[in-house]
Amino acid sequence: MPGLSKRICPGPGSYLLVLYLRRRTTIQVGQLGSCSFPRGWYFYAGSAFGPGGLKARLSHHLKPVNRYHWHIDYLRSCAELRMLWYVQAVNNEHHWSAALHNLPGGSYPLPGFGSSDCRCPSHLVHFSSRQSQRLLRTTLGGEQLKLVLLK
Repeated sequence: MPGLSKRICPGPGSYLLVLYLRRRTTIQVGQLGSCSFPRGWYFYAGSAFGPGGLKARLSHHLKPVNRYHWHIDYLRSCAELRMLWYVQAVNNEHHWSAALHNLPGGSYPLPGFGSSDCRCPSHLVHFSSRQSQRLLRTTLGGEQLKLVLLK
């Protein structure tokens, strides 16, 4: 998405990637091994508190995958990134993954995905059907949240 990263603040924050996988796919995910991902919608919660903050991290996630660095890069290589949500200066990745998992139909498809540095069961949540933007905004916590539609 050319130009999109220019609009994102370089400060720290949290983000949620929303991806769509058209068909069941088996992917080799780093040290997690060979994993089967069912068709559907995937929500990946992450944070960007290192150098470059949100701008650097989201710029990475918006580019085609050339080098696998994080677990989500493996899924991004075969799923379509449809939207992203982000909030500045707050670390919500743990709260968001738990809140999404608790919605009807939410499941953790792969234990440990994106959560190797914390105690969360996973930072990846799967739904077989699309979730409404209104429900997501309410679940994720409101007005400071910024949405970027990609497709």
